[in-house]
Amino acid sequence: MKNRYLLCLLICCALIYIAVPRIHPSASGLEGVFAISWLGFAFLVFAGNLAAFLFPYKYKKKYAEGVRAEGKHKKRLKAN
Repeated sequence: MKNRYLLCLLICCALIYIAVPRIHPSASGLEGVFAISWLGFAFLVFAGNLAAFLFPYKYKKKYAEGVRAEGKHKKRLKAN
């Protein structure tokens, strides 16, 4: 899973590196609005992937507890 987040981070960095010299946030009109919104979304994607890479979600532990609890419940039903 970490490999996927690292790949997404690298792609996002490459897109930002390529786009920053070409778009002008200080431009007037629709071009400036597009540039600011594109940069904002790009940095949100970067921050989200960085957070997911640094702080992995503990899904396996919670899922395993749920499966064990369901298994005990099924055993009780069969015993009755």
